[in-house]
Amino acid sequence: MMIRKKKIIVAVTGASGSIYAKLLLDNLQVLSEQIERVAVVMSDNAKEVWRFELGNEDYNNYPFDFYQKMDFNAPFASGSARFDTMIIMPCSMGTIARIAHGISNDLISRAADVVLKERRKLIAVVRDTPFSLIHIDNLKTVTEAGGIICPAVPSFYSLPKTIEDLAQTVVSRVIDLAGLEQQSYRWNEG
Repeated sequence: MMIRKKKIIVAVTGASGSIYAKLLLDNLQVLSEQIERVAVVMSDNAKEVWRFELGNEDYNNYPFDFYQKMDFNAPFASGSARFDTMIIMPCSMGTIARIAHGISNDLISRAADVVLKERRKLIAVVRDTPFSLIHIDNLKTVTEAGGIICPAVPSFYSLPKTIEDLAQTVVSRVIDLAGLEQQSYRWNEG
């Protein structure tokens, strides 16, 4: 039986947590045999935060298809392109608000709107704390529309030794949610 390779959209917003986006892109490279295509869109703020938090512009070095935040000609701006999954990592609360209210004013919010209307998988890795009631209501709305809210909350039972190990616990959960096979720590599986 031939398994269809996945087409994945990765959106990076200006929320703190560029390490999550970097590790996700690194992992998607390693899992390339399961993936037909990775399309990436970064907000301007995402690039600034990446430079500030990681001290580089390595987002330019990935072998994926990159799109500008206002490029509504990107294939995934339409459901006919059949992208399977959209991962927004990290996802700002402003982005969640626009998605929750159907405001498609840039490629990230348009792509999320398309993924939800086509009943495909949207994974929003929110990175903010604490949540206001407005945030909670928007997260609830996106969840009720079919999105998966996966807070960037690391786990500790794998006994991570570095900040990368800690962040990888979140990235591994996202990769599982996206339906990709990977080697990662599993609770009580030796």
